[in-house]
Order: sequence, then structure tokens, then C-alpha cells
Amino acid sequence: MGRRWGKTVLGGVLTMTVLRQHGRAAWIVPNYKNGRALWRYASNVCANATQAGAMQISKSERVITTSGGGFFGIYSGDNIDSVRSEAFNLVVGDEAARLSEEGYYDAVVPTLADAGGDSVLISTPVGKNWFYNEFMAGKQDGEQASWTAPTFANPSPQIKRAFAQVQERTEQGYYSKRSFRQEWLAEFVSDGAFFPNVEVCSTATEHKGLKPGHVYTIGVDWGRSAAGDATVFSVYDATDNEQVEVKIITGMPYDDQLVELRAIWGKYGSPSILAEYNSMGGPLVERLQGEGLPVTGFTTTVSTKHDLITALEGALDRLEIKILNHPVQMVELSAYERKERAGLPSYGAPDGMHDDTVMALALAYWAATGGTTWHVLGDW
Repeated sequence: MGRRWGKTVLGGVLTMTVLRQHGRAAWIVPNYKNGRALWRYASNVCANATQAGAMQISKSERVITTSGGGFFGIYSGDNIDSVRSEAFNLVVGDEAARLSEEGYYDAVVPTLADAGGDSVLISTPVGKNWFYNEFMAGKQDGEQASWTAPTFANPSPQIKRAFAQVQERTEQGYYSKRSFRQEWLAEFVSDGAFFPNVEVCSTATEHKGLKPGHVYTIGVDWGRSAAGDATVFSVYDATDNEQVEVKIITGMPYDDQLVELRAIWGKYGSPSILAEYNSMGGPLVERLQGEGLPVTGFTTTVSTKHDLITALEGALDRLEIKILNHPVQMVELSAYERKERAGLPSYGAPDGMHDDTVMALALAYWAATGGTTWHVLGDW
């Protein structure tokens, strides 16, 4: 189902129907905070019955019980083992594509065995994972059924208007076609990685220095003390829309890193620099600013990183930029992930990997396209 289609209302109606018949129902969300909207809905629906003494509500446990033995509870996918001792007539998996495959099959499915219960999985797609396999099984297996509902199928005029606006922005090139297909059209996108067209766009040619009349920008991601973490300088030619140099530094003192940055800055005609401002980045940025270099600090938060990364995604999706076929960068771009954190999208490398080249490239592109006017030296 697409965004704002009404998944929570649908699941709420199903679980409350089971509860009113004194059955046992569970609602499973990717993490605890994702359950807030449903809990508000369930509490309001059951308010009159609670006042009449027919139901009891435990806000701390997010559990509702009935005088006839009915039960409704909200469970978190990041603590999925908490359902193992339960038995249900109905389980609703909300944003099921973001639940773990092992958690669903090993912990959730057995809770339906006693009563021959039903499982309803509702979600916006996330690539072609186990949820996709279940969806396809519903098209072929008589034991289950599958439906798809893009956002524009919602009858609400406000939702239809929002869909039309996003569709228009997508056609104008401001929104990723891949994200639009997945988030709003509820399509299973075959490309499981976050960044599209990485190989197709990796045709840039490294420059040896300034080309007359060209405008350059430099993106800087500072390395930390963790093993494998690197400082990366990424140089972008805003005139030709291509990345022209990647400098990866590990195990070098910050004073020496600044020497390297000054040399690259001078080589490309003193371009503007957009550098990470978090943590150790603040003092380094301020030191360079004190020397007169045109450095702007970028404070990375959940919100600002979303804008930064999706801007790069959109450029790759539209084939508007060329990037260097640098082996480290190619691996990091190809492995990059979009996840959910407290109901918000978050972006980063898979566990055990780094995203230093990705961040430096994104900063350089952001600076080249005018993004330095946003999110600088603080949250917005």
C-alpha cells in the first residue's frame, strides 16, 4: 500500500473487530514508537466500553482486555521474542516489509497455530524482500490473497491532491522516480540498493587540476578514530556536472589532513567547501574559516541527512551527474541503505561498512547545486 492510503485504519478496524468478539489480536510494528497512532485509535474506540466496565486498558503495557477474555496488544519488531508465549486469532504486521524475516516466521507465525488464526501483512514495499515473496504467494496460492493499493486509490480529496503534487514534482525531476514508485505507487522496485544507476553514472574523468572557466566545489567528510573510518575530500565540477577527484585519507593527523585539503583547494582555483560540522568537524571548519578559506559547515541530523542523500539519489536517478569509478566509492554507493528509525527514514552503510565517500560526494553535489544555503551550522 502506498503512503497515506489508510493502512493504520484498516488494521485498526480488523483488530478491534476481533477484540469486540472477545478474540485475541496482536498488532506488530517495526519499533515501539511506530505503534503510537494505532494505540490512540484503539484507546478512543474502546473508551466507552472501558467506562462501562466491559474492557480494561493498560497504557503502560499497551494492552486492552475484555470481560469475555478478549485481548489486544501492540508488540515491537525490535523485541519480537515477546510474542513467543502468546496465542492469537489475528496478527496484523504493520509496515511488515521492515520487520525481520526470521522474527516473523520464527516468533509470530507459531502464535497463530492454536486457533488457526489469520495473519494480515500491510506495508509500503521495501525492495524485493520476504514481504515481496509473501505478496507473490498470495497471487498464486489459494491459502492466501494479496492486494495492492497505490496512494491515489485513497478516496480522500486531500490525499489525492498530495499524490498529484508529488507526481508533478517527480515528473519535474525534483523527486526520485524510484522512491515515487515504491512509496506512492506501492510498487516492488527490483533495485534493492538505495542509489540507482551507480554503474551507469560512473563515467566521469579525473581532472588534474582547474579547467579554465569551470566552477568546482569540494565536499568533506571527516574521519573518526574508528578502524577503517576515513576522511574523504570529493571534488565536483559544477560546470560539467561530474565528480573529478576523490581523496581518501586514513591514519593521518588532522593538521596533515588540513594541509592536503588546502592543496586540493588551491589546485582547483579556490572553490567553495562544504564540510561536515558535527563532532570534530566544528573546530576544523572554524580553523579553516579563520584562515580565510570559503568553508561552510554542514550539521548532519536525521532531517538534513535526508535532504542531502535524497538530492544525490535524485541526480543519479535522473542520470544528471557522472561519478568516478573509484573502487571504494562504488562499493559504498552500491551497499548504501535506507532504514526506518522511530518512524523516520534514516540513511547509512550496512553494519560493518562505512559511507565516507558517499557523504563527501553528497556534500560536494549539495554545494554545487546551491544547497549550502540550507542546514548550515545548526538544525533547521
